[in-house]
Amino acid sequence: MSEPRVRDLDEAALLRRIFAVLEGSSTALVGPGDDAAVLAVPGERLVATTDTLVHGPDFRLAWSSGEDLGRKAAAVNLADVAAMGARPTALLVALAVPDAMPVTFVEDLARGLRAACDELAPGCAIEGGDLTVSDTLTVAVTALGVLDGAPVRRSGARLGEIVAVAGDLGPATRGLRILFDRFRGPDGTPVPMDPSVLSDAERSDVVAQLRPTPPIALGPVAARAGATAMMDVSDGLVLDATRLADASGVTLDLSSSLDDDALTGGEDHALLATFPADAMPEGFRRIGTVRERGACAVTVGRVPFSGRGGWDPYQDWDAARG
Repeated sequence: MSEPRVRDLDEAALLRRIFAVLEGSSTALVGPGDDAAVLAVPGERLVATTDTLVHGPDFRLAWSSGEDLGRKAAAVNLADVAAMGARPTALLVALAVPDAMPVTFVEDLARGLRAACDELAPGCAIEGGDLTVSDTLTVAVTALGVLDGAPVRRSGARLGEIVAVAGDLGPATRGLRILFDRFRGPDGTPVPMDPSVLSDAERSDVVAQLRPTPPIALGPVAARAGATAMMDVSDGLVLDATRLADASGVTLDLSSSLDDDALTGGEDHALLATFPADAMPEGFRRIGTVRERGACAVTVGRVPFSGRGGWDPYQDWDAARG
C-alpha cells in the first residue's frame, strides 16, 4: 500500500500527525491546538521576527528532505532572535503544502523543526501556526524570544570598536554552488543529490547549506558582554555589514584575509557584531575594525568593496536556473 498523500487526509488528521511529532515539546501556558498560544514572557519584553521559505528561491525538493527543510526554517528564524541578544522561546509555523505531498514529508518537516529547536535553542518549541494547501510548498515561521537586557540593534557600532563574527562564513555558499554545479540535469532541473560522489569537505559544505547551525546561544552572550551592534549574516557578509554600517553611520573595514566565499556568501547565519576592544566574548573572532564613515560603508583591507556583496532575491533569483 502506497503512503498517504496530503490530499488523502483532512486538515484535522494532518494536524494530528504533526502534533504527534511535536508532543511533549511545548513550554507554553497554552500550546498547539487552540486558537492561539499563550506564552509566559519573563521580563515582559518580547522579540518577534518572521521569515518565509518558498520552493524555488529558497530551497529545492530535489535537494532538501522534509527534515532538512524543517531544520533550516527553524534555524534562520532563531538566528534573527539571537541577533537581537534575545533567547528564543517559541516558533509559530504556517505551512502551505501541495495536496500531492506525502504525509511523511510533512511529519519529517515537523521533526526537523523540533530537532533544530532542541539542538540550537533548548527550551524553544513550536507552539502553533496554520496549515493550508498551495501548488508551491511554503514554510513561514514567526519566532519569538525574550530579552534579559537591552536589545542589541544594528545602529550602535562606534568608532574604534572591533568587528567580530561567531559561526561559519562560506560553507553554505560553497554547498549551494556544489548543488547547482553537480546535481542538475541537462535542462537545468535539479536532480536528487548523491552524497557518495562528494568528498568529506564537499558533504560538509552541502550540509551547511541544507541544515545551517548558527550559534544561537552566543546572541545573549554577546549582549551581556557589551555588543554595541549585531545582526545575523543571512544574505552575505559584505551586504549585511553594509546594512549595519549604514544604520550606525560608520564604515566597517573587514580583514583582507577573508576570501570571496566568506565575504559574499550567506545562509550560514553567523552572528556579526561590534564590541569595545576589551569586550569580545569567547566564541567570537575578530574580522575587522569600525572606522569613521567614509565614501563606502564597507572596505576590505581599507579598499572599497565593489559589487553587491551578497544575495538579493529581487535581483538575483533566476527561475531558469532550475
